[in-house]
Amino acid sequence: MSNNVKIILAGGFLGAGKTTLLLAASQHLVERGKKTGLITNDQAPELVDSVLLVNSGQSVEEVSGSCFCCNFPGFIEAVQKHQDVDYIIAEPVGSCTDLSATIVQPLKQYWSDKIGLAPLSVLAAPERLAGILDGGNSGLHEDAAYIFRKQMEESDIIVITKTDLMTAAQLNDLVNKTKQVYPNATVMTVSAISGEGIDAWLDEVISRNDAGNKLVEVDYDIYAHGEAVLGWLNGTVALAGETTDWDKFIATLMNDMCARFEKDALPTGHVKAILESGENTVVVNFTGGVNTISIRGTAGASQNCKLTINARVETSPENLDTIVRAVLNAHSEGFTYTEVAWKFLMPGYPTPTYRFDKVV
Repeated sequence: MSNNVKIILAGGFLGAGKTTLLLAASQHLVERGKKTGLITNDQAPELVDSVLLVNSGQSVEEVSGSCFCCNFPGFIEAVQKHQDVDYIIAEPVGSCTDLSATIVQPLKQYWSDKIGLAPLSVLAAPERLAGILDGGNSGLHEDAAYIFRKQMEESDIIVITKTDLMTAAQLNDLVNKTKQVYPNATVMTVSAISGEGIDAWLDEVISRNDAGNKLVEVDYDIYAHGEAVLGWLNGTVALAGETTDWDKFIATLMNDMCARFEKDALPTGHVKAILESGENTVVVNFTGGVNTISIRGTAGASQNCKLTINARVETSPENLDTIVRAVLNAHSEGFTYTEVAWKFLMPGYPTPTYRFDKVV
């Protein structure tokens, strides 16, 4: 790790577009002549985000098995593995909050002689943010919505993402509402797809050093339950068979999976998949109904591929496993499926390594 490397912590609830922004921001920094490293985070290995970022040529470290705050030494180890970089962009688990108390303050207390810290950015997808600002739970369990609200409250910068999906009037209205509800945060807007706003956000986080300006009261029982209402599944399978149009295959597969969750009335935190065929990849994700499905890239046609699925859905881990396997099996005709890795779980009670009660 280089001395004076600056860490940019970019949190936000599941489906906020963190990984897409990380990739785009890293590319923008490279264009400025800067070297970057990325750190991803999840409760289990086989992370779509890591695969996507590694395939894009990024320097990536992964902290899996627990969140940054509950494995602070693991986070520091990942930071130290990045050699000769100017900036490290780190993406915490999407259901994680209390980052100021458990990550930012310890970094300021114990590592300020070796690293710089950007303001804590919290990303929010516009549709979900709008539902929360209107006083509802935006399709989430009330305790999961509690986590979303706490993420907003502790942010130094709120970044409204996916602005390419909104009209100028809709975006202006959402920005104004966000400023009213969270007056102590800087509110910014970005589109990782069009690139609009990315350089402005980078200029903000690079130029400022006032990280973790506030701490929030967090009820850890509600926080823990908000995470536990979601079943988590990370799985990777290898497929082999006749020459197949993989773009069509994964689009149909994910559409059917989304429809199954809708049919069973199971709220979705985030479901994403990456299909790799040789050097070609296609990424599909959704955060609600079929209208939220997004497809990027192309895997073309071939006789084999590798498919990684990450699902965060409001149901038991066992039921989530049953559903995902059922959808895969429904699309298995003509293929040989080989399970590479497969894990489903419920996150445990959050027990941070550190939790500061005052701003450093």
